[in-house]
Amino acid sequence: MADTASFSLKAQLAQIVGPDFVQDDEKLRALMSEDIWSRGGMASLVVAPGDLDEASRAVAVAARNGAAILPRGGGMSYTGGYAAKEAGGVVFDMRRMNKILSIDETNMTVTVQAGATWAALHEALKSRGLRTPFWGPLSGISSTIGGGLSQNNAFFGAGQYGTTAESVVSITVVLADGTVLRTGAAARAGGAPFYRFDGPDAAGLFMGDCGAFGLKAEATFRLIRAPEHEGWASFSFAQPEPCARAMAEVARAGLACEAFGFDPALARLRLKRASLLADAGALAKVVTSQKSVLAGLKEGAKMALAGRSFLDEGDYSLHVVAEGRSRAGVDHDLAAIRAIVKTHGGEEVENTIPKVIRANPFTPLNNVLGPEGERWVPIHGIVRLGDAAACWSALDAAFAARRAALDAIGATTGYLITTLSTNAFLIEPVFFWPEERFALHEATVEPHYLAKLPKLSANPAATDIIVATRQDILDVFQRFGAAHFQVGRTYPFAQTRAPEALATLRALKRAVDPENRMNPGVLGLS
Repeated sequence: MADTASFSLKAQLAQIVGPDFVQDDEKLRALMSEDIWSRGGMASLVVAPGDLDEASRAVAVAARNGAAILPRGGGMSYTGGYAAKEAGGVVFDMRRMNKILSIDETNMTVTVQAGATWAALHEALKSRGLRTPFWGPLSGISSTIGGGLSQNNAFFGAGQYGTTAESVVSITVVLADGTVLRTGAAARAGGAPFYRFDGPDAAGLFMGDCGAFGLKAEATFRLIRAPEHEGWASFSFAQPEPCARAMAEVARAGLACEAFGFDPALARLRLKRASLLADAGALAKVVTSQKSVLAGLKEGAKMALAGRSFLDEGDYSLHVVAEGRSRAGVDHDLAAIRAIVKTHGGEEVENTIPKVIRANPFTPLNNVLGPEGERWVPIHGIVRLGDAAACWSALDAAFAARRAALDAIGATTGYLITTLSTNAFLIEPVFFWPEERFALHEATVEPHYLAKLPKLSANPAATDIIVATRQDILDVFQRFGAAHFQVGRTYPFAQTRAPEALATLRALKRAVDPENRMNPGVLGLS
């Protein structure tokens, strides 16, 4: 049960959002206090505002009562993003604020509440032939717009348009005292959110902040007309370095809207776990997503014939998607990609993986557990294109130094790689190891899939090995000057800032959150 002070706060919040949307149930509080990687201190309350006014008033009340305010979207953080170390905070579950507020085809903007998922936003625009330039992470069926603003994202559209923040026009933020702040042209009295840069860009301060500076309530994105044509290609490499160099050159040339790859271990796990290529539903979506029945049948037949045999056991794979206004333009870009890959020793294979991912962009998040019920956690770094191959090699060496210990606990590691616009390379090492699952995993994985997985016992000794190896990987990224998304409470942020940069950030934190109520401890700014 919550204590007397929390009950008083609960009653005040209930007057704002309604009694059904303030909860102190212990199981719910436990669920909302953990992320994919860690369990935080137990929250005292979970509040779900329904609109901007409710969010503003609820934040003000929580702050006046001395509570920590913990913004939470879809819950897909793996860095302790909202999992505070101290107990007693109030989790703001933003998923009830999930409306598409306006689609302005004349001025090419869309405004959406922060709790809407990327999948919902994409679906709302699709029927109008529109899209945001960056249009979501792979976890977009659960990940929310506000989470993407706070954490930043990679993947769909990122190869050409960069990350979430680079498609934003304006955001509406609730500060720690309940003040509502709008950015860009919308910051004018009576202004409309049609353009980002109207004097200093305040939006940038609140993106990638993991909720340290404010609660994201609404966002406006610019729109583009959805490209009418797309094409796919896949390639295999015997070694990681040429794969990285080829992908980096594809990025420099700006040829792919998505370029991504896997090492052999992760490719095997993905094929084993998801049964993606054997799924009749996935095949059907590939067929129906094509421009014509004939084209759909042709692509479906290729996929069916290729089965799972298109990648050799030891291959490093690179997958690309090109899109454009004409088939000739797409074909030209794919031809240029093939030429780049050839110079780096890659061989073309069946393009099943990018084809399926594009036809099924937002799939259920059953991959938050391994194929045998193992825990899963990624970590990542964003490095310069010219450092990609060397960084990957250094990461391999770090894993090799721990390989005996990892093998002893039955852990598996792998890599996902992708590019961000024409100037950055993201490397995401992933870990699978035998450990008990959290309530969050059980709430995320589809019930029929979860029922097939073994329920593993607590294994803290194994997790200690993962913690140590994860730190080794972080140390490598630091040597390469890597940047990070969803900094949370995992990546070294404050301690890696230049003194003047850290002083400025701390001054800004004091200005917008003088009592340190907004997600205290995140980014190391407290």
